[in-house]
Amino acid sequence: FSPITLVGSSPLVLAVHPSLPAKNVKTLIALARARPGQLTYVSAGIGSSGHLGGALFETLTHTKMVHVPYKGMAIAITDLISGQVSMTFGTSLSVVPQVRSGRLRALATTGAKRSPALPDLPTVAETGLPGYEAGLWYGFVGPAKIPPEIVQRLNSAIVAVLQLPDIRERLASQGLDPQYNTPEEFAKLIVSDVERWAKVIQRAGVQAE
Repeated sequence: FSPITLVGSSPLVLAVHPSLPAKNVKTLIALARARPGQLTYVSAGIGSSGHLGGALFETLTHTKMVHVPYKGMAIAITDLISGQVSMTFGTSLSVVPQVRSGRLRALATTGAKRSPALPDLPTVAETGLPGYEAGLWYGFVGPAKIPPEIVQRLNSAIVAVLQLPDIRERLASQGLDPQYNTPEEFAKLIVSDVERWAKVIQRAGVQAE
């Protein structure tokens, strides 16, 4: 591919069923250590952002939880609300409405900084697990070997759109923090993320179906 520009990023939200006796990340870690293999977390599937967010959490806390993959977050969240599973590292779009309704309890967001959508909610790193960072980002890429001048034209056009207030508001309403960068910066981000998550996948023993 030819990297063009980042569009935005969004942290995940670590949320638990209200019946789980964990009010913050520290108590969740203690609970996971006290109940190895008993706590469950749902995601949209093997290798999804929620799965890898949970795998990173297990790796850094030296805990063992059970990953329950679904074919999408809608069903996963339904089962979490009903108490069939313990928690999720879910997207803001799927989790935040349930948190606001009181059906789920949010413990933290997973980004390097607090989420604009949930400014009062601390990050996982802030509340008991320094160095933890996970989430997802969106960007534009094109076919390989696009001429550099075409890549730059596309980058300039997309960045101009991303600066429009109504576009930024629409992205923010979807839980996305609007961002952009140069093609070179975006290429470096892709490479660094591939290297970082490859290590997590290897350490956690994540395998495709």
